[in-house]
Amino acid sequence: MADAQMMLAATYTQGGTLEIEEIARPVIERDEILLRVRAASICGTDVKIIRNGHRKLRDGQRIVLGHEFVGVIEQVGESVAGYPVGQRVGVAPNAGCGRCPACVRGKTNYCPAYTAFGIDQNGGHTVLVRIASQFVTQGNVIPLPPEVSDAEAALLEPFSCVINGVRSSNIELGDTVVIYGAGPIGLMHVLLCRLSGAAKLIAVDVRTDRLEQARNLGCDLAVDARQEDVVERVRYETGGQGADVVITACPAAEVQAEAVRLLAPFGRLCLFGGLPRTAGPVPLDTNAIHYGNLLVTGTTGGAVEDYRIAIRLVAGKRVELTRVVSHVFPLADLRGAYDAALAGTDGKIVLVADGT
Repeated sequence: MADAQMMLAATYTQGGTLEIEEIARPVIERDEILLRVRAASICGTDVKIIRNGHRKLRDGQRIVLGHEFVGVIEQVGESVAGYPVGQRVGVAPNAGCGRCPACVRGKTNYCPAYTAFGIDQNGGHTVLVRIASQFVTQGNVIPLPPEVSDAEAALLEPFSCVINGVRSSNIELGDTVVIYGAGPIGLMHVLLCRLSGAAKLIAVDVRTDRLEQARNLGCDLAVDARQEDVVERVRYETGGQGADVVITACPAAEVQAEAVRLLAPFGRLCLFGGLPRTAGPVPLDTNAIHYGNLLVTGTTGGAVEDYRIAIRLVAGKRVELTRVVSHVFPLADLRGAYDAALAGTDGKIVLVADGT
């Protein structure tokens, strides 16, 4: 007979590796919430943690992975108000100190002392999640409308990161936008850039299957970087002017260096995909930035505000996030889901609990 006090989880130990194992069910304090997971998705960050660890973890520290999840409130502490048992909620995964300049601006994802599910807090790739008090008080626990399905809700967190990137790119009506990378995040950028008023969308990748999906989601042009000179093709497609906006949704130093050369005067570059620590410095053409009056920015994560915007866009049927999903696994098959993720399966992998 299974132990009722134990539950299945995907864990990572700093300096170790991924384990699919039984762990103790969490116990909450009086100012916390216990959440039963209904759906979750696997992020590239989960895979990077398994392979390289994370700077916020101590040697030997074990965490439950997963920062993209949705659930139903199972239990609330006696001092928690406004969150009834049985309510379905999404959880923005980053909480800050609440006092620093970033937190005061509502940008807790930029807090120097931030904490996050699946990073240094036990995350959602399990059955039950303890929601610590700072996530409750900072508004990270957000009721979901019925128009947002569980599978869609599991994708709200990565979409909130995309919202942060697109808003920082200052896309204007009629812009030509180039998106490097046509994985799940790049495809979310395609969906949102079209919604933001881009007149021409160009996707760049090295895989024909991803480029085909980008076309299916609304890209006007899909460029195979193995077959064409990307700079020349973009210049040709824009009458020699270049792109108004370039977003690098892939972790490649050579792409970041090349991206500056694609921009028209007054163009904007968003370095969305972070580089591994081993990448080294990126050679940027600063003269191109100087003489072109270019804006180069970068974004990481999403704020609670971005998460709430994501809910409204999905509930309003402005985007179909599930179009980037390639595999759905039962939550009980964490091993199969992670095997697929570690093998580099295309598309987003979603986990769903029994009965959802």
